Amino acid sequence: APEEVERLITYPIETAMNGLPGITDIRSTSAFGMAVIYIYFKDEIDIYFARQLVSERLNTAMADLPEMHEPPGLGPISTGLGQVFMYYLTADETVDTDGQPLDIYLRTLNDWVVKYQIGTVPGVTEVLSMGGNVLQFQVNLDPHKLMAYDLGLEEVVEAIQENNRNVGGQFIIRGREEYLVRGLGLLENAEQLSQIKIKEVDGVVVRLSQVANVNIGPEIRRGVVLKDGVGEVVSGIVLKLFGENTSNVIENLYTKIDDIKEGLPQGVQLVPFYEQADLVTKATGTVKNALFTGAILVILVLLLFLGNVRSALVVAVSLPMSMLMAFLFMKQTGISANLMSLGGLAIAIGMIVDGAVVMVENIWRHLAESDGKKSLKEVILIAGQEVSRPIAFAIVIIIIVFLPLFTLEGIEGKMFSPMAFTITFGLIGSLIFSFTLIPFLASLFFRGKISNKDNFLVKGIKSSYKAILTKIIAKPLMVILPSVIALGISLLLIPHLGTEFIPTLEEGAISVQVIAAPSTSLEEMTRILEIQQEKMAKHQEVTYCVTLIGRPEAGSHPHPVNTAHIQLGLIPFKEWDSGRTKQDLINEIRVELEAYPGIQIAVSQPIQNMFDELLSGVKAELAIKLFGEDLEVLRTKGDEIKNLLGNVEGIADLSLEQSFGQPQVQIDVDNEIAARYGLGVDDIMETIEIGIGGEVIGQVYQQTRRFGILVRYDDRFRDDVDAIGNIRIHTSSGSFVPLSTVAKISEVLGPIQINREKNQRRIVVQANVEGRDLGSVVNEMQAVLKENLELPPGYFIEYGGQFENQRRAMARLGIIVPLTMLIIFILLFSAFNNMRHAILIYLNIPFALIGGVLALYITGQYLSVPASIGFIALFGNAVQNGIVMVSYFNDLRKKGLPLNEVILKGAVLRVRPVSMTALTTILGLVPLLIATGIGSEIQRPLAIVVVGGLLTSTTLTLYLLPSLYGIIERKWGKEN
Repeated sequence: APEEVERLITYPIETAMNGLPGITDIRSTSAFGMAVIYIYFKDEIDIYFARQLVSERLNTAMADLPEMHEPPGLGPISTGLGQVFMYYLTADETVDTDGQPLDIYLRTLNDWVVKYQIGTVPGVTEVLSMGGNVLQFQVNLDPHKLMAYDLGLEEVVEAIQENNRNVGGQFIIRGREEYLVRGLGLLENAEQLSQIKIKEVDGVVVRLSQVANVNIGPEIRRGVVLKDGVGEVVSGIVLKLFGENTSNVIENLYTKIDDIKEGLPQGVQLVPFYEQADLVTKATGTVKNALFTGAILVILVLLLFLGNVRSALVVAVSLPMSMLMAFLFMKQTGISANLMSLGGLAIAIGMIVDGAVVMVENIWRHLAESDGKKSLKEVILIAGQEVSRPIAFAIVIIIIVFLPLFTLEGIEGKMFSPMAFTITFGLIGSLIFSFTLIPFLASLFFRGKISNKDNFLVKGIKSSYKAILTKIIAKPLMVILPSVIALGISLLLIPHLGTEFIPTLEEGAISVQVIAAPSTSLEEMTRILEIQQEKMAKHQEVTYCVTLIGRPEAGSHPHPVNTAHIQLGLIPFKEWDSGRTKQDLINEIRVELEAYPGIQIAVSQPIQNMFDELLSGVKAELAIKLFGEDLEVLRTKGDEIKNLLGNVEGIADLSLEQSFGQPQVQIDVDNEIAARYGLGVDDIMETIEIGIGGEVIGQVYQQTRRFGILVRYDDRFRDDVDAIGNIRIHTSSGSFVPLSTVAKISEVLGPIQINREKNQRRIVVQANVEGRDLGSVVNEMQAVLKENLELPPGYFIEYGGQFENQRRAMARLGIIVPLTMLIIFILLFSAFNNMRHAILIYLNIPFALIGGVLALYITGQYLSVPASIGFIALFGNAVQNGIVMVSYFNDLRKKGLPLNEVILKGAVLRVRPVSMTALTTILGLVPLLIATGIGSEIQRPLAIVVVGGLLTSTTLTLYLLPSLYGIIERKWGKEN
């Protein structure tokens, strides 16, 4: 039972693992006949080194552990997200099962053929079988017949083991040849097993068949797999080796499965029903489309603003070249082309051409204004040198702005560091090609007559801009006052945005965790879910419905039989009936499942489900963990927490971990009475363990396949408390004593499993969040519990789930971003050698907030990690535009022009490059903004912030910055 497993196995192993280098957490579950201990290490710890450390400590702990059916071992070399592929086997009426039940036949085929073939695929670390029945040779003893022949359990076990072995007799030499000597006594079938001699009484041999029913039957199982329209099926769960590429592994799997199908018996089908690569392909497809569309839009902007094909094409060439360099860097650093890395390029696509735009625009203008006294190369060199410093400085600033992403830890670090790397790689390529390729191409294509006449679009922009700016320079409060008011409003809106960790990635599938009352049997759970699965499969949006009840016979998930996971595949959303949403379907499924009393459900998605469990050990977005020692106190207080949180708005699927209520038959030995009959506790425990529970005491080998031999009493002698009490125990004197004579037998309720974390018992109240932001839900929950919950001494609460990562990420960004901004300010000051100009450019940053905050508020998006990264990118763009504008003002001032002329002329001349850089970035992000494909949810908040922020920050760069420049220079600067 869970109590013994915890006391004798889990606790000694847990404590042995304390103090391992790099360890961050220890979680465990003690269940019926099974203990699973999860040990978490820091990301930088090598997995093979960690396994070696754990293995060494485990070997040390073995000395304190009792004898077990199987020694403890390490799980597969995989991760919590390693279940990348699932399939099932089914058969039609033409299959020849050789007399075996179909479920046993298919399970044997999977265990000994399909599973091992799939295991040869590179990148596969293990294949777990689930469903069907494992073939087993069963010896069902009749205790009355044992008494008649004066036999005890131990004699039967000993006889079977002694009559099931082969031996070697070395070899003999005959002439010039050597012959090996083999003694063959291994059992091959049930008939041989039934004929084993157990005892001889008065010259008459007593065989096993005389005291037992020997047959082939199903092994005790703790898991079932159901498929809509098929019923029970045999399933395989493929685990990916740690560090392998998911898409490559699944591609290799399909190749291997095609080969396996050719060798399957007639009538047997192998059907894949789930794979992670499909999600990867769709998500990367979404961002690839956005990348391509963004590139086209950027090139169109270049054509419109530059006014001629030559200059536009020269700038456009830098885009694929910079991206090519980014891909080369990705290859060298081992970064794969995934949703986040490609998303980084999609985000940076507008920034990548910024340097080239400024360079080409300046070269073109210088060539148009050239008097012919200087050669083409000299003009290009002068023009390039003029803008090289601001270009380099602006790109370096952008790269520095993304430094905080490299410091993120945990899940958020793994997700967003590839994005930071690809943005940096693309910008480095942009910087290199702006200084090398662009001048070279200009020298080739900018020959002949160069006209600097603006096209109608640029003329219109410059004309209207000049007219408005002239009025603003005269009355700067016209722009300063509204800007300050808008900034104040945006700052007031920030607390009302709502917060979350990362938007939910739409997987195109639904995962439903179903938990029934702890006393629910596997058969009853199967019956209930067969009915429900049939209902769910009738929804026209559902492509398949597969239910996993309980757990596989092997593997690291200790799910009890009252727990099931239903997986629903969905057709593409664009094919759904108009107006019907995924939430509508989820609500209908909830109603169908909750019709059964005592059922608890939690709706999620397959990968999100595993992701949530990795974060907090619970398959839900939120976990309130109550720690303490007494299981009854934990259950009572856990129920109180659940009731207190029932009215919190936004909470869905609220449930208390079902850890108590498992009916138990307890057999409490009376040592004194047992001793009177010459019985020790060990004698009685052996009867309970073997006679009631059953024990696999050997194997029957059929070629390379092996099947267990199970010995126990026949069902009718152990199926209720009275029958168990009547079981006779064989004493040393040859008599038989009823079990009820030497032990008290009672029915009680106990835990179905005991969960531990940080070397302490804990119980969890879990929930998902719908229709409200995660941050405000957690804040309200904490306030409710703080006000209404009283805990005994030694008991405490911790919160787990996605918000835990959100707070960690935000706290880290809260430290790193200000430090980065300080570094940028120092760089600005060193570049301009002027405090007021550095401050002036820096003022662009808070004003850039305006559009970003308003965009989030209007679109209903929450302040998440992607949105925060959007603000980081926005700050970089704001500083970049400020550098371009102020640098040119200063260049004109050095020529001795009056201040007003400097501002007006400089701003009008810079309006095209500033507008172009902003518009290329905005249009580069528009595809991400409007994308609806899988994966777009992650990038959308970032795109919303940058697009909204650039609309306001660019406007303020063009109007507010010149006004402030004039005010500052008149007051503190020199006229010339």
